Amino acid sequence: MDRLLDVYNPQVLAGVWNRTEMSNSTCHRDMSTFLEQLEARRLWAVRMADASGRYGGGFFWGNDYWMGSSTHCHHITDSPFSLDFFVFKTHIKIDSSLSPNYRSLLVGVCLPRSCQTTEAEDIVKLSSDQISIGHNRTVLISAIKTPHNAYYMTSDPVFWLLVIITVAAGMLVAAGTFVEVYEEHMSEKRKKSKYVYDNYTYEVAKARQEVGVKVVMANNNENSEAESSDRNSVDSDDLTSGIWREVVLSFSAKRNLKTICESKVGEDTIPTIHGLRSISMAWVILGHTCISAFRYSDNTKYRAIAEAQFMFQTINNGAYSVDTFFFISGLLVSFLYFRTTAKVDVTKLTGFTGFLSGVLEFIGMFCYRFARLTAPYFYVMGIVLVSMRWFHYNSLFETPTNDFVNCELYWWRNLLYINTLFPVQDMCMLWSWYLSDDTQFFVLGSILLILAVKHFRIAFSCMVVFLVSSWVTTAMIAYDNNHVPNADDPLALFDKIYDKPWTRLGPYLIGMSVGWILFKTDCKIRMTKMTVAIGWVLSSSTLLFLIYGLYNSKL
Repeated sequence: MDRLLDVYNPQVLAGVWNRTEMSNSTCHRDMSTFLEQLEARRLWAVRMADASGRYGGGFFWGNDYWMGSSTHCHHITDSPFSLDFFVFKTHIKIDSSLSPNYRSLLVGVCLPRSCQTTEAEDIVKLSSDQISIGHNRTVLISAIKTPHNAYYMTSDPVFWLLVIITVAAGMLVAAGTFVEVYEEHMSEKRKKSKYVYDNYTYEVAKARQEVGVKVVMANNNENSEAESSDRNSVDSDDLTSGIWREVVLSFSAKRNLKTICESKVGEDTIPTIHGLRSISMAWVILGHTCISAFRYSDNTKYRAIAEAQFMFQTINNGAYSVDTFFFISGLLVSFLYFRTTAKVDVTKLTGFTGFLSGVLEFIGMFCYRFARLTAPYFYVMGIVLVSMRWFHYNSLFETPTNDFVNCELYWWRNLLYINTLFPVQDMCMLWSWYLSDDTQFFVLGSILLILAVKHFRIAFSCMVVFLVSSWVTTAMIAYDNNHVPNADDPLALFDKIYDKPWTRLGPYLIGMSVGWILFKTDCKIRMTKMTVAIGWVLSSSTLLFLIYGLYNSKL
């Protein structure tokens, strides 16, 4: 197997190197020196050969990474020429009885830095072709990562734009923190000075009373008037600069950390939602961690064994956690909207009534969400674009998605939150599909909520139609594609079912319904202990069946 799966072998290459008709380039001369010194067993040449990747077992266990060591290659400092690390994406097909299909492999090779891409490819091809003589195998090279195509962040304008934004945000954080600390310091100083002044006034009054001097106790009122005058002056100043002050203070690290770390739940929130969101987020992180680990592991065949375990169904069916987030989103949008409209007269805010009032209300709701989400969303997109460019050109491994291309070409789809309406292979930041769907659901949900204020039955009927339509559409797509739930591939038909808004709308609409019920009951639904017990048993059983119900099943 070692000989059959050998791709690059400098010792084999040395035997045929002098008989080749390669050009007398710097790369050719450096390779000649390397092969001569390798036969002479010079340490630097032996280390250079040792740094290259080769078959080391586990071919039938899913080992597709024969990487060698890039660090080892770069730390060989006593060679007469500069070295660098090249990564070849090769496709190998051996005896049909052993492996009938092509296997994609990544092979790392330590070569002279003077070698260009075509020369490096010729060197590896010469080695693999020589090894293939007498063996029933085929080796193809489809891509090469070379140090000559390295990506430097400092030459990317997107990187500098991110630096400017980061520095500006950092300055705002520093300014906000300084203003808050300064105001707290001045407040404490005023309290101390007032305490000293009050004590002084009391002692003077006491002394005058002891010597029989009539004291007019008007100082407190005068002080109060003075303090009131000062407060009015301060309040006037606050009114003048209040907006900008709040803008600056909103960036305060002290204030934001205090808010984030606050353990108390506000009276206007639903505490259960926070726990549900935390559990679902941990579930999502667990699933994505395993997906990433499987992609870059050298024992991918173990995945089938791991997925056959009962408890691993928790990860296999982690897609249900996304439905939880859609449910929470719909619930909060509905609950907060009805609670707000119960306290605030929207017509007074918009200045209009009827249809025009509803249109202005919808525009306000959407603009608020767009402004709140888009700035950090695009900042993250810039980070993804720069980092994925770096990984694509500089990393030894392949990137899991084509964000380095898609984000540059199709960023506008993310800006409009419509990226899930296009093929998944053209999507920038694949994981942002949730935000796109959630925004589309928010648009639809906002229209239904505004309509429900005066025409509840019409809005409810429309919601039922949308809900049933989503279920029917999902069933039809699954039927047309012969899709059967499978524990081995829970994300099958990702581009047709998993990320499309018309198949994921159900949980959001159900969440909106629950939000309305909680609003109407003021979050105080009375149930007997028996009803609560039955509800817990039924809901828990349903959840467990959805997650573990396909274990060892053949549908």
